[in-house]
Amino acid sequence: MTSLTTRAPGTAGTSRTSRTTARAPRPATRVGFALYLIVGTLASLVFLLPLAWAVARSFMPDSLVTQAPSAQDFGHLTTGNYTGLIQANDILHYALNSLLVACGTALLTALIATMAGYGFARFRFPGSGVVFALVLVTMMIPFQALLTPLFLEMHTLGLTNNLAGLALFYTTFNLPFGVFVMRNTFLQIPWELSEAAAVDGASPTRTLISVLRPLVVPGIATTVLYAFLFSWTEFVGALTFLTSNNLYTLPLALLNLEYGSVGQVNFGYLEAGAVIAMIPCVVLYLGLQRFYIRGLMAGVVKG
Repeated sequence: MTSLTTRAPGTAGTSRTSRTTARAPRPATRVGFALYLIVGTLASLVFLLPLAWAVARSFMPDSLVTQAPSAQDFGHLTTGNYTGLIQANDILHYALNSLLVACGTALLTALIATMAGYGFARFRFPGSGVVFALVLVTMMIPFQALLTPLFLEMHTLGLTNNLAGLALFYTTFNLPFGVFVMRNTFLQIPWELSEAAAVDGASPTRTLISVLRPLVVPGIATTVLYAFLFSWTEFVGALTFLTSNNLYTLPLALLNLEYGSVGQVNFGYLEAGAVIAMIPCVVLYLGLQRFYIRGLMAGVVKG
């Protein structure tokens, strides 16, 4: 009893000391955190300053945009560029066309890629590995090399000069990456969840929708973001398959704006159009950023 009573205070003091020592930040940790903040801040400035400068220039008259920048330029800010784009050039109509195509492409790509990734990850059939390898091989073929046969095929199907046809065209070339990401996302989910759902009487479709779908949101978000950004900024396909001016997407409208009339280019309008084109991309990326990073990691860890 005496020895137990004697050791108790020392033991308690030692444990309190060790806990205090463990909680105390180490100098190396503080230095690493400081370096992390410095490097992260500098990297953020590298990406954010050009965007901020583009936004600022979009509020300047055309005469100032084409001149060397100075501090006095910020005293002549105006919304005239945006007003002219909206009223005279109907830029919102072209932005709506791009938005319809991009949203349609993103949703269709996510739907098909999710079902295909689920099939490749959960079902084994003869030649499944070869089929998946062929899907990945198509990622190495740029669609620009296939424009002529694709145009003939889409013209035969009546899909040229059509926003829905353009969305189908974009979906085709976004599917390989989407299938790759979704397959690897499903492979990270324990197989026991599917088996437990099957024991409860759930069909494969019900298992996908009710059990696995909440777990593969990062992969879906990655697929949606990639497909949206691709179709929102793509130019060559839209130039090839669209001929009616009222169906032009935003990149085509900005090209016409860049050429101008009689060789004259309004760079203020062009700056404002570029900022308008940036807005959906930035908003979507900020909204899906955390899912996007997790989805990319799923595509890297599992092969």
